[in-house]
Amino acid sequence: MASGLTNRGKIRLLEMAFRNTKDTAAVDTSPLFIALVTSAASLSAETTTFDTTVEIAAGNGYATGGLDLDRDTIDWDTLAISTATAYGYIRLKDIVWTASGGSIPTSGNGAAYAIITDDNATVGSRQVYAWIDLTTARTIGNGATLTLQDIEIRLT
Repeated sequence: MASGLTNRGKIRLLEMAFRNTKDTAAVDTSPLFIALVTSAASLSAETTTFDTTVEIAAGNGYATGGLDLDRDTIDWDTLAISTATAYGYIRLKDIVWTASGGSIPTSGNGAAYAIITDDNATVGSRQVYAWIDLTTARTIGNGATLTLQDIEIRLT
């Protein structure tokens, strides 16, 4: 599974690490979000905001805007350095969506990517910090689950 930081994610990471600020304000302790989007938009380092993607249809266990991620050692369970391959990484806890009462998505195309965003109250205005390529569009049948396991975000 490929993943990457957007340029917006890189600048926020540097800003928070070296200036202890976010968007030139005090450090933000509000949650991040992980959402599922279709392949209608190609994701890359140039992806900026949620409204440049197409979110899957909500319902049956999937909520608009996705799941919240706390900025802590529970939701981000591993922070490490790989000296053999010269990169640092952070690993996300296992994320699980369970379809209940019907399929996820309720209609339209399946999830091709997961994205990590800030918490802007207007979902379309959320800044996209990272993306995860699910390699194929996923539809979750009633009673089934989609689990994103051991997702790593690497700095090389």
